[in-house]
Amino acid sequence: MPLLNAFDLLTAASDSAPSAVTVLFGDDPMLRSWTLRKLLGLDAAEEDRPDSIDLDGELAEWKDVRDELQTGSLFSMGQPRSIVVRDADKFVSKYRAELEAYVAKPSSAGLLLLELKSFPGNTRLYKAINKTHLLVQCAIPTGSGRSTKPDLNKLKSFLCGFVAARHQCKLQKGAAETLVELSGTSLGLLDTDIAKLAVCVERGAPVTDDMVRKFVGGWRSKTTWEIIDAATEGNSGEALRQLDHLIASGEKAFALLPQISWSLRRLGLAAAAIDYAEKSGRRISLSDALQQAGFRPFDMKKAEAHLRKIGRPRAQRMLGWLLDADLKLKGTHSTDDRARWVLEELFLKMAS
Repeated sequence: MPLLNAFDLLTAASDSAPSAVTVLFGDDPMLRSWTLRKLLGLDAAEEDRPDSIDLDGELAEWKDVRDELQTGSLFSMGQPRSIVVRDADKFVSKYRAELEAYVAKPSSAGLLLLELKSFPGNTRLYKAINKTHLLVQCAIPTGSGRSTKPDLNKLKSFLCGFVAARHQCKLQKGAAETLVELSGTSLGLLDTDIAKLAVCVERGAPVTDDMVRKFVGGWRSKTTWEIIDAATEGNSGEALRQLDHLIASGEKAFALLPQISWSLRRLGLAAAAIDYAEKSGRRISLSDALQQAGFRPFDMKKAEAHLRKIGRPRAQRMLGWLLDADLKLKGTHSTDDRARWVLEELFLKMAS
């Protein structure tokens, strides 16, 4: 079977069923959870099914999993039951040879579902499952060609369709754009935000851009602006205190950087517009530069104050700082604790 993306499986009109061997892999736990529930045929109110068994991949032994797969169910009316191995990365690594043999000749009494964070495509096991069974990639689809960046247009469409329908509301396109700008690309966080918005409207009523800014942005946006205010004024201590407040409330540094970068990048672009105009022998007003950088009229006054506080030398270096922070989060500082250091370093640079 060809590799499926979870977005396609979840938005398909028809029901989906697992194969004799099914692998769900990807770094988004919410997407893996939704995909697994659909494959098991669980509705919103069901936690599990009597003919399915959950096993912990950190503890599971192959002999026990094999026994479960070969044991019929008293509740399934002759249908195979589902054996789900969660967090199965360690399990797959440990029992790769046994799994390769099983994939070639699976049991008819049970369906094996493996949930993993990663599943390299150059392994024999991957190729064998992809050929005759079911592989579902639980990650935001990427752009065309060899791009590794998430396709934000597909993400927004998925939010307006599948996720909004989960909460019985209608998410407008502009609202989805603002939601991604404020909250990043974590589907768990985006789902929570849409759940909050659904409570604020009548069932089936539209959720607008203004509502996202008011109800989702709320204290999160306020605190993000307070961080930027403190850093641009040279008060790194206050910026770090507000960062600690956000992280203690459950926010992840990975989700915070896109929110903070959204504003800071436009300040850097405004400074670049001024530099370019001057090198071209032209003069450009600060408000025109901010407008070119993408600031909206209601943001203009605050953005102008921020740019003046930052000062031209630091504003000119802003795009480089943000690029450096983004590369570190995707490389050497990809863990939660190291990701926090990246933000702290950025605030200290802004305050210096």
